[in-house]
Amino acid sequence: MCGIAGFTGEYDLEKASRMIRQATDAIAHRGPNSDGHFVRAGVALGHRRLSIIDLSAAANQPMADASGRYTMVYNGEVYNYEEVRAQLPPGYTFQSNSDTDVVLAAYITWGPACLSRLNGMFALAIWDEVEQSLFIARDRLGIKPLYYTWQNGQLGFASEVRPLIRSGVAAPVLNRAALPEYLRYYTVHAPRTLVEGVHQLMPGTYGLVKDGALHLHRYWSLTAARTEASTHDYAQTCTRVRELLRDAVQRRLISDVPLGAFLSGGIDSSAIVALMATVSETPVHTFSIIFDEKAFDESPYSSLIARKYGTQHHPIKLSPGDFLRELPRALAALDHPSGDGLNSYVVSEATKKTGFTVALSGLGGDELFAGYPVFTRYEQLLRHPLYRIPRPLRQAGAALAGVLRNNHQTERLKGFLTAETPDFQHLYPTFRKLYDDAELSALIGQPAPPNDVLQQVFSASELQDISRLPVLSQVSAGEIATYTQNVLLRDTDQMSMAHALEVRVPFFDYTLVDYVMGIPDVHKYPASPKKLLVDAMGDLIPAEIVNRPKMGFVFPWAHWLRHDLRPLAERHLQALGQREGFDAAFLAQFWAAFQAGDTHATWMKLWMLIALNAWMEQNEIQ
Repeated sequence: MCGIAGFTGEYDLEKASRMIRQATDAIAHRGPNSDGHFVRAGVALGHRRLSIIDLSAAANQPMADASGRYTMVYNGEVYNYEEVRAQLPPGYTFQSNSDTDVVLAAYITWGPACLSRLNGMFALAIWDEVEQSLFIARDRLGIKPLYYTWQNGQLGFASEVRPLIRSGVAAPVLNRAALPEYLRYYTVHAPRTLVEGVHQLMPGTYGLVKDGALHLHRYWSLTAARTEASTHDYAQTCTRVRELLRDAVQRRLISDVPLGAFLSGGIDSSAIVALMATVSETPVHTFSIIFDEKAFDESPYSSLIARKYGTQHHPIKLSPGDFLRELPRALAALDHPSGDGLNSYVVSEATKKTGFTVALSGLGGDELFAGYPVFTRYEQLLRHPLYRIPRPLRQAGAALAGVLRNNHQTERLKGFLTAETPDFQHLYPTFRKLYDDAELSALIGQPAPPNDVLQQVFSASELQDISRLPVLSQVSAGEIATYTQNVLLRDTDQMSMAHALEVRVPFFDYTLVDYVMGIPDVHKYPASPKKLLVDAMGDLIPAEIVNRPKMGFVFPWAHWLRHDLRPLAERHLQALGQREGFDAAFLAQFWAAFQAGDTHATWMKLWMLIALNAWMEQNEIQ
């Protein structure tokens, strides 16, 4: 796990050397073990290393092949690198025992087709000195980020947005076209970002820069046709899910540094720890955040799993006050503003302080196994008789609902009633919407632009065939391509790497995802919490875990914003109101409504604005 940066173009070598060092200095937190730079006419590559596999200097980057033709910088882990190494033709000269060496050799041998052989999380760039070309790629599910700029035939790229700004490759200017999207969905969806001219390379995509042109190619899709699961009965499905998840966990145990797992005591983290214990030759190390406050504390459940599997358990006691004290540093760590992330920041810091560099996480279980309410609500909505009513009549009903009662639930109902057609592309965005159009118009001081961003996402090449999937898998694809990739995975990366901690996510092993996306709804329907996953795990997960209330890190943010965090909130809201494009009067009115207990003025809507201003201040965004 590391941080990478680079650019192509006709730069003076001295200037290029200075720029690439500025870029890697901006991501020093991602790789405290070593830094390296490669500067030639037309290209500069930089790397910050977090040593995990082969800790020797031989595995440092940038890494060149024996001929010197190819040079690579790489962030991530390829878990099956030994398997890929065995497939390579004999005679290749390796300089280390790292997965980096194998990935470079795989590209030299198979070109872009090597990506289909790699199982892992990664973002990489490979310079070909002979062809004067740069190859970039990102893993299938977008677990590792890769941001880039493309201007006048020149490419800049990095693991975070900050290196592009600090090196001068990108200007610190707010992308106002993306601002309504951020406010509606508490994120900006790839390939867009909130910085003008900065994009994300899409998951499952590679690009080639040559002769002043950038060509992008999709090599994997969430909605590709999958048939294996459709032929299996329920028993066979459970068996296959367990096999694939076990293999995914086992692959992620490769490490030359201490490794453990986050354990909340929920179904997902318990499944990961249970499978780690079954395949590991040594006791598993587990990390749990515990609290004195019973409303937050999950220690009875995490301790139950730790005892059952004899883990070396590390309970880390925190108070709400600890979270509040960490808040300024967590905000400063934001590479892109978000309504989430503080939990990951604090948990990662506590885990790193215990001496561990790698942790497995249960992230992804809800998305794959219908763990969110949106799964059943969407399925029920499709069967609702209201869509037999002509759209004009539904629109009239929506207008009447808005007159009779104006709140967040009414706005959601109006979204369902006015949907053009009852399909996923038109219904799903309503589930994820935060600010409604009236609020958005008042906040930015102009009419809200068309709300078609998620429909654009779903019409993109990787999701245009979403209707071919079972209904519940359509929701999985929607969750993964929107909230998961653009909030959960991004925040996990930026907040864990702020402490140089690598987080691995077995549920997003692409072999498991490929299979689960093809499972018929009749097998996947969550008649009880994540029933398919629970049944697949069998007696590995105790009934107390299955039947427990779902908790997670649910802190009293509304209370904090009215009390402990009130000075911080007021400062950022007032500062935001002074910026061009934000209505100070609306912000003051909305803050007053929140203080008065108006349920329409939620803490999340305010927190999005606080995080936005904090990020703009930290990165001097204009």
